[in-house]
Amino acid sequence: MSIGETLAEERQRAGLSVTQVSLQTRIRETVVRSMEADDFSACGGNFYARGHIRSISRVIGIDPEPLVAEFDAAHGGAPQPVSAVSAFEPEQPVAFRERRSPNWSAAMALALALVVIYGIVQVVGHGGGERRTARQVAGTPAPRTPSAAPTAPPTSSSPVAEAPRTKVEVRVEAKRTTWLNVQGDKGKTLFSGMLRQGDQKDFTAKKKVRLVVGIGGSVNLTVNGKDLGSPGKGKGVQRLTFDRNDPESA
Repeated sequence: MSIGETLAEERQRAGLSVTQVSLQTRIRETVVRSMEADDFSACGGNFYARGHIRSISRVIGIDPEPLVAEFDAAHGGAPQPVSAVSAFEPEQPVAFRERRSPNWSAAMALALALVVIYGIVQVVGHGGGERRTARQVAGTPAPRTPSAAPTAPPTSSSPVAEAPRTKVEVRVEAKRTTWLNVQGDKGKTLFSGMLRQGDQKDFTAKKKVRLVVGIGGSVNLTVNGKDLGSPGKGKGVQRLTFDRNDPESA
């Protein structure tokens, strides 16, 4: 009697249907019917076929081992036991890359090469200026260029550019008592009255300062920092006008 016939006969003897066996073993009914017909292809392989034989045999109440042995004899024998070493050892050895220490010699050689290249670029790019600097660093004095003949300092008579003035400044110092009238820009009266000997007054305007002196030679005038002395000495009333360019135009 074949394996399938034995399973079918013992199931019927146990009073179980294919559906009941399927429910208790969780094996599909189509697979159970195929096994009872000695077709084990639907089991998904010999490994699962052995498991299904054992499950069905327990449900229908028979010893599964004789049927499993018969199945192994008919389908190439039982699988050989696998040792623990072979089970956990890979078929092909895994190559582990050895961790190497950093190659400091190669790194230093590369750094030195970069320094040399940088130095060459600097020398070529800057030309003689870099070579002179190298000689000075090494202790060799740089060639001295002949110095130009010393130039004579400018004499006091040399014209000096001055900033343009922004106002007119007039200082009046009375040598004796006299009458004085001073007007600034737009005829604005800055002073009108008597000056006594020794009196001193300063007047400032943006553009012009006009003076009316009662007696010529009675006052000393300083215009824009230049001493003009006593204009109109020995004469009567003096009318004088100064701007920012005076005393050249006085």
